[in-house]
Amino acid sequence: MATKKNRFSEETNIVHGIDNSHISTQDLVAPIHMTSTFKFNDFDQGAGVFDGSRQGYVYTRIANPTVDLLQEKMALLEGGEAAIATASGMAAIAAVTMTLAGPGDNFVACNSVYGGTFALFKDHLRKFNISPRFVSPVKTNTIDRVASLMDADTRFLFIETPANPTLSIINIELWATLADQHRIPLVVDNTFASPYLQKPLDMGAHLVIHSATKYLGGHGDIIAGMVIGDGAMIQRIRTEYMDHFGPAVSPFNAWLILRGLKTLAIRMDRHSSTALKVAMWLENHPKVSQVYYPGLGSHPDHLLAQKQMKQFSGILGFELKGGRAAARTLLNRVELCTLAVSLGDCDTLIQHPASMTHSTYSEADLRAAGIDQGLVRLSLGLEHPDDIMDDLETALAAIDD
Repeated sequence: MATKKNRFSEETNIVHGIDNSHISTQDLVAPIHMTSTFKFNDFDQGAGVFDGSRQGYVYTRIANPTVDLLQEKMALLEGGEAAIATASGMAAIAAVTMTLAGPGDNFVACNSVYGGTFALFKDHLRKFNISPRFVSPVKTNTIDRVASLMDADTRFLFIETPANPTLSIINIELWATLADQHRIPLVVDNTFASPYLQKPLDMGAHLVIHSATKYLGGHGDIIAGMVIGDGAMIQRIRTEYMDHFGPAVSPFNAWLILRGLKTLAIRMDRHSSTALKVAMWLENHPKVSQVYYPGLGSHPDHLLAQKQMKQFSGILGFELKGGRAAARTLLNRVELCTLAVSLGDCDTLIQHPASMTHSTYSEADLRAAGIDQGLVRLSLGLEHPDDIMDDLETALAAIDD
């Protein structure tokens, strides 16, 4: 879909957002509309409250002024026509998949995704007779392999790029071309990149998903999700799923994301520069066998990443020569780096995908997705990079040779 044009630069849009964001009261900071319901002036105004015919605000599960500001700003930043804010990233993914597919349908997805996404696709959607067809990392950019998994019942394509946790880069334009040929949507999880670093809709994607918990909020204090796309598709998701299943974001969390978004550009610049410095250092460490970071020239998808992304974000993976035992030692010895799941916070977070974020994968699933037992995922925060490397060096020194 075509990107909405705006006369301002990306950094300015991130700070100021939409032209009417200050509303009639001229607040510099958007107010929080902490109300569950909205008053009717009379009987007739309340008619049709829940059948979709009522205009304006009725009930915060359906629409709220603070949430609307967030949705309009995210549509602007991603270049979409409209957006939906949800209670979590998983709620966003569920809303999209359950709207686009029904009993007897299938979809094609890359198999290196967030563990919760994988579990939803592999286990829970099957209860509704919706079948995922996974593509391994080495085949994600092979159009014939992806096409071979599609048939008349394929309802959408789903990719996460950069992929979690292997940092593989998937060719958005290639998958979008295939989706267009079959007249189905391409859904892209853009959580790792943020709209500041990557614009999937510009490259032909039809829907973009975020765990707003991560870089959009940026401070580790909210849970939320986003879906962005063209107006008709967003309205379909809203009326067929959101209004009735009810995974709405709270006005307070929407306000926190609006606040966090104002610093998105400077945070992503710092996350990215620190990640590149740490990745280059780890690449030369004797206890590390491989570093996965698309900003490195050694990364197999480096050229594609350069084409698709402004910078390479703040997440990297690295494999330890000592495998799972070495990972256990490292994670138990770090002090500055925080042992915790999630990513995109001001604090540097470190975790072991195979036993933590991707524990929903079986051993066979882990191998198929390229997730080794010695793989550690690092989300670089805003601390000084030298302090992060000193902390990692001390912990790595405790690993037995």
